[in-house]
Amino acid sequence: GTKQFEMKVLADGLDSPWEVTWAPDNWPWVTERTGGKITRVNPADGSKQVAIKIDEVSAPGGQDGLLGMALDPGLLQGTGHDYVYASYTYVDKSLGGIPWVKDPASPYHDLWVKIVRLTYDKASGTLSDPVDLISGMPGKNDHNSGRLKFGPDGKLYYTIGDGGKDQLGNWCIPIEAQRLPTADEMAGKNWIAYQGKSLRLNLDGSIPDDNPVLDGVKSHVFTYGHRNMQGIDFGPDGTLYASEQGPKTDDEVNILVPGGNYGWPHVAGFRDDKAYVYARWADSTNPPCDQLTFSDITIPPSVPTEKETSWTEPMQDPIATLFTVPSDWNFQDPACKGIDFICWPTVAASSIQAYFPKAGEGIPGWEHSLLVTTLKRGSIYRVPLSADGKTVAGPIERYFQSENRLRDMALSPDMKTLYIATDVSGLVGTMDGGAGTTLQNPGAILVYTYTGEGNGAAAATTGKPAADKAPATAAAAGEPVTFTAEQAARGKTAYDANCVSCHGPDLVSANYGPPLAGSYFEGKWVGQSAAALYNHVHDRMPPSRAGQLGDQTYADLVAYILQVNGLKAGDKELPADPAALASMVIAK
Repeated sequence: GTKQFEMKVLADGLDSPWEVTWAPDNWPWVTERTGGKITRVNPADGSKQVAIKIDEVSAPGGQDGLLGMALDPGLLQGTGHDYVYASYTYVDKSLGGIPWVKDPASPYHDLWVKIVRLTYDKASGTLSDPVDLISGMPGKNDHNSGRLKFGPDGKLYYTIGDGGKDQLGNWCIPIEAQRLPTADEMAGKNWIAYQGKSLRLNLDGSIPDDNPVLDGVKSHVFTYGHRNMQGIDFGPDGTLYASEQGPKTDDEVNILVPGGNYGWPHVAGFRDDKAYVYARWADSTNPPCDQLTFSDITIPPSVPTEKETSWTEPMQDPIATLFTVPSDWNFQDPACKGIDFICWPTVAASSIQAYFPKAGEGIPGWEHSLLVTTLKRGSIYRVPLSADGKTVAGPIERYFQSENRLRDMALSPDMKTLYIATDVSGLVGTMDGGAGTTLQNPGAILVYTYTGEGNGAAAATTGKPAADKAPATAAAAGEPVTFTAEQAARGKTAYDANCVSCHGPDLVSANYGPPLAGSYFEGKWVGQSAAALYNHVHDRMPPSRAGQLGDQTYADLVAYILQVNGLKAGDKELPADPAALASMVIAK
């Protein structure tokens, strides 16, 4: 029969919940990425108690802020180790700036990553006394990863992504996932090579004596060659499992081994030459990269490419991919109406949970499994494992289809209830196989409780699927919208600084926000009033700083969007007054 689950919304209104962990007080604890808070949620009634708000957290975009959290095994055990570890991005202008961020006005120019230790007070239910364990790791506008786990060996494990380089808004910046730290960098505590890596740290932030020596240097680096590894978890025998997001194909499920090279960017998934080549955009010379427009679909002839099998270095293969397709796969499925990446075979794996209940406990049939949450599919995937936990044993199963972006998962002690955190915004696959921009349960903790076997659907839902809302205002008639070329140029500058990592350099190639050009834009905005588009951009963007760029900047952004969509500049600027914009129509 089909496994039956009862679903309910435990809590909502959270500021981008990112990590959810079951704590020894029998409450789920949550990091709120944009809110900078660690919040305890009462599992009985969903009431929320903020344990700490970390004012130092800086979250200028969609993949930064307060990220991972790990609980010390001694927490609330009377050991004196009532510690919680957390990672986040912060601003430090004394470090000289991120080397590849050339614009000093960019919110990412001085954005770094640190891991801190906090102390929990049981009487007040609060965390305090932050102690920096490691700081000055590079922050990025994309692919920060950020999962943090306490290992059975008493070490901290952390994932740090490749920064989303060689794609989207960072297409002219080379990927450094294969670059290893130098002895001079380690002597100077320069962690700039910590990109596309997993790290292993002592509890004081120092380098463990038994860490792998790579290219003659011992560092915090545990494994390398990663793209965006947002999930890690330990099995009961100490095996470290990981989930990683691929490009257009091949999200990966891996087992991490000390010193292992996982192939990125030379290989995505298996070294099989299927639907992936490594395109070195930064190496284009005629024309140079900055004169090109990035595309996920078409690689210009000036960009050098490399087949997976051309790279012959030793690497660790994944134990599974989600999913691999032939090279002739259609990556522009019309079902997604211009939001192409939602229809790609990747699922956007966001976390991984090792599921090894004791005999007679847990969900029957799920023993020896990995549970992977996904952003694009609004589901979890169960990856069944062999008895030794080293290989996949059987077909991968999908559960809990929804129009939510599932960010992370925690298990109740009996392993029959799943607590799942959802993103507050973003794109998701719809129930009918298309793409949607409205989420069913944004910023929530959902609870799925196993109730037994049956013949119905695999899980109850919260009602009808989310439906994309039409723009707030529309004008059947009015004056054509106006803007100047100078205003559109200002808008491009603002777009490159604040929007490109989510919506893509061409306003179409996007991995988080909806396209702002092409058929999707025409279907949603042509015929609407300029006020509708202005208010939409002003009130929602950037997600963590909505409305904070200044009214004139939002008008400039709209002017740039209109120009990219083929509207001609004139001699009058687009006003920043919604009342005046209401009389203007977007027409082509």
